[in-house]
This record gives sequence, structure tokens and C-alpha cells, in this order.
Amino acid sequence: MQQSAAFIGQESVRQSFGAAAHPLGNLMREARAPQREDMTEELLPFTVRLAAAEADVEKAVRVRHAAYARHVPLMAEKLRAPEATDFEDGVAVLLAESKLDGAPLGTMRIQTNRFKPLSIEQSIDLPDWLQGRPLAEATRLGVEQGRMGTFVKTVLFKAFYRYCMDAGISHMVIAARSPLDRQYDQLMFADIYPERGFIPMRHGGNIPHRALCLDVACAEQNWKAAAHPMFAFMTQTQHPDIDVSVHSARRHQVEVEALAGFRTGARVPNFMPQGAIA
Repeated sequence: MQQSAAFIGQESVRQSFGAAAHPLGNLMREARAPQREDMTEELLPFTVRLAAAEADVEKAVRVRHAAYARHVPLMAEKLRAPEATDFEDGVAVLLAESKLDGAPLGTMRIQTNRFKPLSIEQSIDLPDWLQGRPLAEATRLGVEQGRMGTFVKTVLFKAFYRYCMDAGISHMVIAARSPLDRQYDQLMFADIYPERGFIPMRHGGNIPHRALCLDVACAEQNWKAAAHPMFAFMTQTQHPDIDVSVHSARRHQVEVEALAGFRTGARVPNFMPQGAIA
């Protein structure tokens, strides 16, 4: 049986990049901490979490393949099954699921440069100002068709942003083909190489993409200064249905295994303190 999806936790990212220690106990306490006074709470008709088991990745792959089949059919043929990258250390697969029936509604894969270079680095050399920084790249975005899919895409972006904030990531990195690149322009991403425009990307089927990034630490301030329409949604709205914390993903994995009546034998990801969950 294939191992459960490997994903990099906030604690592991912080330790590996020399940021302040952030024990799992603190993560759990922060999850229960009261929200800021300027925050409002909004419930969603779906949840977003980290894939914690092989079955989760398979659900993500179904919606990923369907989305690519609509927009990039030649690439879709290669995406019928999970990719090796889905199970690598330093990788998180986000999964949006309907509260009504558990159906997969959307997915995004996040890869940090903790263990290996980003996928985008197969096609470009990052400039000096990004070298040596903790980075995270989003790839394999896929959502259901229709208005719900558009909203799921927005929520997945917020989950990516929150993941990067919690993990101490410096810049969010995206390779975007036309016309999807306009969405990232609207979110105030900047070109890594403005003079190069669209660049063929190996991990994107050699389709020309723009290489874009967003400074995580400055994003909230920049959105506020620009009176950005996404400012309140991204920074002043609490969404309890978005949970990209390490301990919740591990808890879900344990629950799935318990319901199945046996342990899968998958290894505990190396960022999980032994004994954190019985």
C-alpha cells in the first residue's frame, strides 16, 4: 500500500529555516485562542484541510484530473493517478470537501523548498532576492465547475496564504498561464522576471506561464493600502472550516485508520512529535 501523503508542517518549516520554535502544544492553544476584535466569523458549505491519507489524495486527484481535462486536456492524461510529488516530504495537498456529502470540490498542492527546489526551478533560476528564503509554490489547482468552483478557488488561495503565514514562509510562488495570470495580478502578485513575460514551464506541460510571487509579510498591509476588495475576506474574516494545521491533519489520519479497523502502517511524518497523538 502506498504511504500516506507526506506534507511539511509549520513546525518543521520553522525549524528548518531557523525561525523561532513553535511546539505543537502552542499550535493547539492558538487554535483555541479568541479571535481578534476586528474579526468576523463566517461558516462555509465545505471544509478545506490537509490530505492526511492515501484516500484523501485520491479524492484530490479526481477533481484535479477533471479540472485539467476541461482546460489542459493533453496534461490531464498524465494526471489520472497521484504523482510522486504528492507523497514527497515538503509537500501538502489541500482538499476542499462538501459538508453535505464529502464530495471533493477542489484541491491545490503546496510545495516548500525545505527538502528540494521548487518545481518552478526546473524552468527558471530564481533571482538573488529569493535565494535562501523559505518559499512555497502552489501547483495542481483544480476545482469543480460553476459558481461554487470559483468560490472554492478563492478559499483555497486563503488556505495557501494561511499555511504560509503559519509556516513562516517568505514568499508564495505561482506559475500562471493565461488568462489565469490576471487573477494573480488582481491579488497583487508581482512578476519574478517582468522582462521575460511568459516562460515555458516543464511542470506545466511546457505551456508558457508567468512566474509570480507574493511577499507574505507585506500582503495584508498592501491589500489594506490598496483598499483591495479581498482585504476583509483574507484578513478580517475567521473561517473555522479552513484548517491547515498539522495536528488536525494527523488527527484525521488516525480517525480514518480507526474507522477502517486497522492501522495502515504508514510512517508518522518526521515533523510530528512522537506521542503527540496516541
